[in-house]
Amino acid sequence: MNLWQRIGLELLWIMCRFVAILPYWFQYYVIQEVIRFVLYRCLRYRYRCITRNLHNSFPDKSEEEIARIRRRFYDTLAEMMVNTIVMARMSDSECRRRMDFVNTDDVLPLIADRNCITLTSHLGCWEYYGFWGMWLPDHVLVAVYHKISSVVVDELYKRLRDHTMELPVPAHDALRFFIRHLDGCEGHRMVLGLISDQNPPRLPDSHWFHFLNQETIFFEGGEQLAVKYGLPVFYVTQKRVRRGYYKAHLELIYDGVEKVEQHEITERYVRRLEKDIIEQPEMWMWSHNRWKHRPDREYRPVMRPNGK
Repeated sequence: MNLWQRIGLELLWIMCRFVAILPYWFQYYVIQEVIRFVLYRCLRYRYRCITRNLHNSFPDKSEEEIARIRRRFYDTLAEMMVNTIVMARMSDSECRRRMDFVNTDDVLPLIADRNCITLTSHLGCWEYYGFWGMWLPDHVLVAVYHKISSVVVDELYKRLRDHTMELPVPAHDALRFFIRHLDGCEGHRMVLGLISDQNPPRLPDSHWFHFLNQETIFFEGGEQLAVKYGLPVFYVTQKRVRRGYYKAHLELIYDGVEKVEQHEITERYVRRLEKDIIEQPEMWMWSHNRWKHRPDREYRPVMRPNGK
């Protein structure tokens, strides 16, 4: 990072810290509304992509219903941006209030002295899933993230995600890191947190799941790891309580022992996620180009810069 990048990082950090000390009402009823207006009315941020995804996912909905979901989605998107900024000045107790994991006491006996995997999604405030490590006395949360192309923004997110018992690990090294530390990480067992609804690269043997009325591929590294090492897998869902505050619930979808068919654990995840999206569609990230891969298109391998 050069000097100008360092200066840019510090200016962004100061801005985040300043916003984080403002009153709640100003953060969520002034700043959020300004962000929503700019994204929705001025920039029309990914408007076509959002509209296309909604139409393809809900072909039975009217134009009015699609428009209502789209408008509410922009509200959610603005809220998530404020949520991320205010992480710059959150204490552990505030983090626990912001994301209340309502059934942690039920989950703890299931993992006890074991590592486990959580499969999350871009539904609601996914950044706050990282707070679960604060609820676990004997586990550290390995939060898998994709590096951002901007060095400044990537470093900013590292600061924002610096929370007790949360260890951010880049996606390209996450599985290797987890395997290397199966016997313990800094004296703790691990929870591998995977946001599993991102768009993976298409491979010749990619498995297609019917998801939101479309054939879709998903990352299946979590399932492969769980079956190989006998790890429990939890699906995590959330509900909004009010702006900036949520409740999360963990559901066991694989106990680490059950004999399952290939793709079955991911299928369970897909069905639970689809149900949650149908129940609260405005909470999912429709701005992602989630369906750029299609089974009716010829497979073409992605060429690396070195030709491999």
